[in-house]
Formats: sequence, C-alpha cells, structure tokens
Amino acid sequence: MATAGIDIGSRTIKVVVVDNGEIIAARKAENSFDTLKVTNELLQGLTFDHITSTGYGRNLFAERYQCTSISEIKAFALGAHALFPSCRTVLDIGGQDTKAISLDPKGRLQKFEMNDKCAAGTGRFIEIMAMALRFTLEEFGGKALLANDTVSISSMCTVFAESEVVSMLARGADRNMVARGIHQSIVNRSLSLLRRVSVEDEIIFAGGVAYNKCIVYMLEQQLQKTIHIPPDPQIIGALGAALAF
Repeated sequence: MATAGIDIGSRTIKVVVVDNGEIIAARKAENSFDTLKVTNELLQGLTFDHITSTGYGRNLFAERYQCTSISEIKAFALGAHALFPSCRTVLDIGGQDTKAISLDPKGRLQKFEMNDKCAAGTGRFIEIMAMALRFTLEEFGGKALLANDTVSISSMCTVFAESEVVSMLARGADRNMVARGIHQSIVNRSLSLLRRVSVEDEIIFAGGVAYNKCIVYMLEQQLQKTIHIPPDPQIIGALGAALAF
C-alpha cells in the first residue's frame, strides 16, 4: 500500500510517497498565501492510498481532504528514525521555528523543545541577515566560514538585528566576520535547545538550514560530535507523516 505524507511549513510544502517503506516520490514547493492551491499542484499526478498531514498547516489540509494529521514532532521523529535507525537526537531548523527532539534506542519520542514564537535563529532570520549583508543565501554560510574572527551581534530579534547589522556595515565592519557572528548566535540558540533534551549520538540535522555548511561546522565543533545530514533534509517531516499510517 502506498501512503503519502505532506508537511505544510510556513515557507515550504513537502510531499513524500512511500510504498513498503521505500520513497517512490518526493516533491517540494514554496508556500504562498494560497496554501491549498500549492498543495493541489504538488499532489497532481501522484497515486497513493492514504495521506497524512503535518506542519503548521496540517489542520487546514486535513479538513479539506478529510485525512489524518500528526504533530511535527512525531513526524520528524518517525522520519529521522526511518533514515537513521540509530538516531537519538534530531535538530530541525525550519523557516519559522527550531525543534530539538530526543529519541530512545527504539526511535520513540522521549522529549522535545521548541523555540519561542520569535523567528530568531530560523531560516527566515538567516534570509534577512544574508540580505542585510548583501550576500545570497547560497553564499552566506561559505562567507562566514572564511572569516578569521567574529563580530558579535547583541540582538536576536530579526528587526533589531537587521538594524544592528546595517549600522555595523556603515561603520566599516568586515562582512564575513559579521556573518560569522550571526551564525554563532544561531548555533548558540540551537545548542540551548539541544542541551535541554540531552544530546546523544546519532545527531540528525533536518530542515532547510541543514544546507548551511557553517551552521553544521559550528555545531560539530561545539558539540564535538558528528552531525548527520539526510540526503534531502527538508523532507523528513513529510516522510514521517507518510510512515505514520
């Protein structure tokens, strides 16, 4: 039986179809003001017997399609464990939130922590900071890795941090060093969440921010552990939802 999972995030919508535990289809699209239109387009041409929704828009989708829904925490736990059976810790940094999850040796959820309602340290925060420093999102992490020192920012509020970065640039601050400081502040917030759930091997980094090499490098340096990145870190929630039925 083929089952599908759809993860409706604030920035991106992901769909995965599995059959006998194997991924047979995976799609992604940017979310918009018309979430259901995007989901309809993503689902076109896919064949499955059941679909489960997760993410912040899971209830909207479940009501429209009369399907089951599960929490993001459960979905990420299931998806991470499916790809990495020995996974014990999951870090997910998405568009608007950050989640730290600990699993027992059998992959069952033990504890989780999420950031507060502020989007500081999330994907959206990184996008805005990259633009403030006049870097593309793709080059942001690489430029931070080139810095030989760090210029710290005092605020993690997106609005205040952007203003602070603009002021630093006006005073002649090195862009790479400021980028490094921003990355360090994001890592510090992530480490705080991780340590609340306890950090055990294997550590899986999911979500779009897992593509940022500087974040991965800094986490590994400060944890003194290897961070495992899934082949496509953005679809872990959708995979978990597909496997939940």
